Amino acid sequence: MLPSIRSLARDLRISVITTKRAYDELEREGFIYTVAGKGCFVAKKNVELLREQNLRAIEEHIEKIASLAAACSLTADDIIEMIEYEMEGKE
Repeated sequence: MLPSIRSLARDLRISVITTKRAYDELEREGFIYTVAGKGCFVAKKNVELLREQNLRAIEEHIEKIASLAAACSLTADDIIEMIEYEMEGKE
């Protein structure tokens, strides 16, 4: 359970409105949820949503890599080799 909006605003010495906006944004993003009369709670991590967001970001990066590679006359093998080098020790 998260602190109440008023309590958090008081503890942080910031506006209740600012705190409310932050809680609203966290709820829109799926990080917290509100139960009427009970308060705000941290939401369980939506692993599939996070994975999908990461996949979209990777696809965008790959598009940029492909454009840059074409401009430098790099082959797919060259790119794969570079990626394998970067991935070493990260798995």
